[in-house]
Amino acid sequence: MVDIKVKTLAGGDAGTVTLAEEIFGLEPREDILQRMVRYQLAKRQQGTHQTLGRAEIARTGAKLYKQKGTGRARHGSARAPQFRGGGKAHGPVSRSHAHDLPKKLRQLALRHALSAKVKSDSLIIIDDLRSEDGKTKATFAQFGGLGLKNALFIGGTELDANFSRSARSIPNIDVLPVQGINVYDILRRQTLVLSKAAVEALEERFK
Repeated sequence: MVDIKVKTLAGGDAGTVTLAEEIFGLEPREDILQRMVRYQLAKRQQGTHQTLGRAEIARTGAKLYKQKGTGRARHGSARAPQFRGGGKAHGPVSRSHAHDLPKKLRQLALRHALSAKVKSDSLIIIDDLRSEDGKTKATFAQFGGLGLKNALFIGGTELDANFSRSARSIPNIDVLPVQGINVYDILRRQTLVLSKAAVEALEERFK
């Protein structure tokens, strides 16, 4: 079991919480994390890149010049790739870049990412992610008191609207509900901040 102190947003102590070894205490494997990040980035890639092939070029279909007697190469279409204004040969086409990754491996990758944050002392547990007035200035000051300049905040199933609103305009700060937690966002931010509700939801999810 992994014991970690719980803090308040104001920086005070709020007891301790025991984290499940099978979720937060694994030995992180870079190969699994790399496969998961590659899977996520490939899935979000738009794939709308496309060029016009010779069949899609709007150009005359007439033969350029007669077949014989000119001393030049034989050509039948001005749409061919070797001509200026012709179609692109083997150019990119619209397609999905997504590829499959087993569900069990995706779940394992998330546990390895959480464990990696624990191992590097980059995990903070907050008792409750709430803001009374929803003011960015006050929230920014609280983050400064906790030493957070680059962090991902994971709340419960429903985020506090005031906290989310006050944090979203702060640079290098992301806020997500627990159902939106993912490996890429965990790894791209220096510190992972979980609410107690998020910890409970994660342990219930992987039970």
